[in-house]
Amino acid sequence: MEEQFILRVPPSVAERIERLLNENPSSSEDNSLDLSFTDDGRTGTFAIGNESFPATLLDLPTVVESYKTYDDTVLIKTADVGQIIMVRDEGDPAPEGVEYRHGLTPPMKDARKRRFRREPDLNPELVQRVEKDLLKIMSGGAVENIL
Repeated sequence: MEEQFILRVPPSVAERIERLLNENPSSSEDNSLDLSFTDDGRTGTFAIGNESFPATLLDLPTVVESYKTYDDTVLIKTADVGQIIMVRDEGDPAPEGVEYRHGLTPPMKDARKRRFRREPDLNPELVQRVEKDLLKIMSGGAVENIL
């Protein structure tokens, strides 16, 4: 398995990265790319040339499988990707929370809310009482009141 990540950048930054990867490495322009995170491991800075952009590490709502092919026929699974590095322009607001609400494609928009089972509304006191009763029954005791 390889180590992989998804890097989502603004369109202007994507054009600069593509130009940087396609041009001759001996050009006079500063060809540096750098990604560094702070101590919390979730926020950081993405630098390209002399410009820097804020970056955030977010969890995806689902795991995405990555594949590669050597002969355009057979696909080989190379990684499970569960996080995305979101680079944004300086004025854009930071995402809330540690999970990215949307997946990678438009059908996964707000996926956690639309596609996954919701947590049941349970009273924590009721759960604790049932747990105590089950432990009493398993130890050979009797339950005092059922309702």
